[in-house]
Amino acid sequence: MSGRAKVPAADATLRLLTFLAAQRAPVAAARIAEALELPRSSVYDLLATLVAHGYALHLPEERRYALGPAAYELAAGYARHDPLARIGRRAIARMVDAVGESGHLAVLHGRDALYLVEERARMRPSLVTDAGVRLPAHLTASGRAMLAVLTPVQLRSLYPSRTPFERRTEAPSVTSRADLVAELARVRREGVAWEDGEVTEGFASVAAAVVDRAGWPVAGVALTWSEVGSTPELAERCARAVREVAAEITRALR
Repeated sequence: MSGRAKVPAADATLRLLTFLAAQRAPVAAARIAEALELPRSSVYDLLATLVAHGYALHLPEERRYALGPAAYELAAGYARHDPLARIGRRAIARMVDAVGESGHLAVLHGRDALYLVEERARMRPSLVTDAGVRLPAHLTASGRAMLAVLTPVQLRSLYPSRTPFERRTEAPSVTSRADLVAELARVRREGVAWEDGEVTEGFASVAAAVVDRAGWPVAGVALTWSEVGSTPELAERCARAVREVAAEITRALR
């Protein structure tokens, strides 16, 4: 612990959260105490407080801890401020000009995709994804791209219930946690997430995730196009574009 910390408990709490954020899997309290050079009793007290407020998740069967859903609320709050929105807006605008289809930038906010940037292409209709709009993350390409980066434990913390998922259209869709797990496995295999008529009938989207230095999802970059007159070549061109722009924004944020 830094000797200059004016509030040692706050310093220890922030160091603990930073440590959890850097891990790719849940960790034991003993490992946390060792890494941070803190007494185990203090670590258990801090973890209990973080769990109570949703910033940490306790896995009693594994005797391990991970980041909780509230930590992602903080990440989304940061993402809504200037760095991501400013960098993302320019990158999305260039992508839209190059491809000729409408583009978006969204962040995870709980179980929703919250849209920060919406850039409409010339001669294209307005969409439901205006800046400030929230949509269920499991339905959107942007949301799926970000959810696919989470660990299974973090995904379960966001979707603890087995109750049916919300739908917006009659198109085949993700309607359960099992469906979502299968869809996210596909996203990880392909490197992009797809959505076909599940947000708005007659429109399809593809998205890729922007990640931070630790590999956690910061945002989703997406393109949306009308299925009228669409071709496989257009879909693949859009997929390449979102991969490239997501990688560009990822580099710019590091």
